[in-house]
Amino acid sequence: MSNFVPGIELSRAFYGEVVAPLLPGVRHSAALIGPGSEVLAFDTARSADHDWGPRVLLFVPAGQVEPVRERVTAGLPDRFGGFDTVFEYHGVRQPGVVVAELGEWLVGRLGFDPRAGVSLLDWLSVPWQTLAEVTGGEVFCDGLPGVGLEAARQALRWYPQDVWRYVLACQWQRIGQEEPFPGRCAEVGDELGSAVVGARLAREVMRLALLLRRRYPPYTKWLGSALTRLPGSAELGEALGAAMAARSWREREEGLTAAYGRLAALQNRMALTERLEEGVRGFHDRPFRVIGGERFARALMASVTDPLVRGLPVAGCVDQLSDTVELLTSPRRARALTAAALDLPA
Repeated sequence: MSNFVPGIELSRAFYGEVVAPLLPGVRHSAALIGPGSEVLAFDTARSADHDWGPRVLLFVPAGQVEPVRERVTAGLPDRFGGFDTVFEYHGVRQPGVVVAELGEWLVGRLGFDPRAGVSLLDWLSVPWQTLAEVTGGEVFCDGLPGVGLEAARQALRWYPQDVWRYVLACQWQRIGQEEPFPGRCAEVGDELGSAVVGARLAREVMRLALLLRRRYPPYTKWLGSALTRLPGSAELGEALGAAMAARSWREREEGLTAAYGRLAALQNRMALTERLEEGVRGFHDRPFRVIGGERFARALMASVTDPLVRGLPVAGCVDQLSDTVELLTSPRRARALTAAALDLPA
């Protein structure tokens, strides 16, 4: 276990020592991006127990895909870095070098090629995990002629200002819609329900924290790990940890409202809207404390200047509309759902 080499390091060496020497005179781009815990540097020794080995995505012009694939496959050694170079990956036994045309690969992952521009529907229909996978990882070589891999990644690095404000507004809206429920559940004797809603709210807070820091939130397995990498996240993590460990709704509410206040203060420091009161308040005349997530949603929407974005329902991007894996891993389905939910032309 102590000899584990992170996947990015393994693949970087694999490209430099094995793959690149097989490509004299071939203009190409090479990277480790796309699916895989190693792409976002969340891999550990445990990751190597399946779908693991030296991997490189190799992009070449369309007419060279098959010849280059044949050349590389024939030239691979049996093993590199202690791992087979041909191994089972997502149920298919194949070489660790995948050869593709860049545009086709991008459309397959995203549903569009960002080098031709990114529309509002494009931005809102691509899951955060996918955006993180395409913009994360590492490019080992970007030698394709014309507009290449790094240009595609740069186009997706972060949301345009108005789209960012919209996604933040929808995230605050999600918090506002359920803030009083941990207390209300417990008030009728449903402590389990209170804990479940509290956990849902904690997830929304974690996602909001990442979005405010211009980070695409990863999917559930890595959400907590991503949060700990944020500057200044220790106190936010402590507040959420206290909420999750609480044995009463009052303690749960205390942890959650402390977390809300920290994110409200962060948003105020970033001056995304006019300054809003950061303190919690009562929920009507009921004995529950809330920050009023809808206040932040309204202020963010009011700061949007693009009339198309400003006219959207405060429902959100595809991750805020659904967390169904079968939908989020299908660009076609994700795009169709987002277009339908937001009344956008598909």
